[in-house]
Amino acid sequence: MTCRIGTAERAGTFHSQGHALKAILDRRPSLAPVEVLESSSASIENANRLHAGDIDFGFMAANWIGLARAGEAPFLTPIELRMVAPMNAGPLFFIVHAEASIRSVADLAGRRVALGLKTSGMVQHAHNIFGALGISFSEFFPVYLDFATGAEALAKGEVDAQFQCPIPNVVMSELAERIAVRVLPYRPGELEAVLQAVPYYRPTMMRTGAIRGLDRDVLQLAVVNVLVTHARASAATVRDVVAAILADADELGRRNALFSGLKNLFEPLRSQGPAALEFGGVKLHPGALAAYRDGGLLV
Repeated sequence: MTCRIGTAERAGTFHSQGHALKAILDRRPSLAPVEVLESSSASIENANRLHAGDIDFGFMAANWIGLARAGEAPFLTPIELRMVAPMNAGPLFFIVHAEASIRSVADLAGRRVALGLKTSGMVQHAHNIFGALGISFSEFFPVYLDFATGAEALAKGEVDAQFQCPIPNVVMSELAERIAVRVLPYRPGELEAVLQAVPYYRPTMMRTGAIRGLDRDVLQLAVVNVLVTHARASAATVRDVVAAILADADELGRRNALFSGLKNLFEPLRSQGPAALEFGGVKLHPGALAAYRDGGLLV
């Protein structure tokens, strides 16, 4: 039986991670063949497809899974999601032309900002960030484009800034080679305000040279992205998926740098127990619990 994984748009980070994950899961006879499916609205669509039984696993940003569990907007009904594994914690950041007069995230008021598709998680993140900074969507011009189209719009000067997803991603790498870009910092106290307002974010440092044009370390926000399944999923299947991820975490990092540091995301299990990975009140699937015990991360 095919193991179906919901990801994101073709240019999105979930999609590239899904193909790296497929490479290691396909080697397990109990899981192969693995099919990577695109999604126009990433986390939201993946949760709804899990509910409908159209996929077996889905990539989601941690900020969506509690809303899906509770059936809160934009979800129409509670969805019995279960946690499988963390996938990465990467920066969410705004970029502009290097010569632009925009100096900080707060300076985006009154500007044209490419945020992502209207139904995407990126737009929810934008609401969170601007809301915490006291900037309403009516105070700037949101432009709803996919990552690749948004990058093209920035290159052509059709927007003033683009909201980018965690690096490395192909769209960001190619854009930085085409034009000189700059990552917008937060003013003193602003990052702290967002972190206080939104508990599922954490600070992360974008290091010098991470992308072309990044000539100094810049502190940014990160959200934990996760792999989830439905409560009805087979415990044996989930156990095999988690076992493969644990066994091949280093290979995943070599295949896709978004997985770099993946092992570190499992370490809190040793001190905090299952709660370390149960974001938004979504419990670990019994198959995942078994795999983490097998791997010595849980007692």
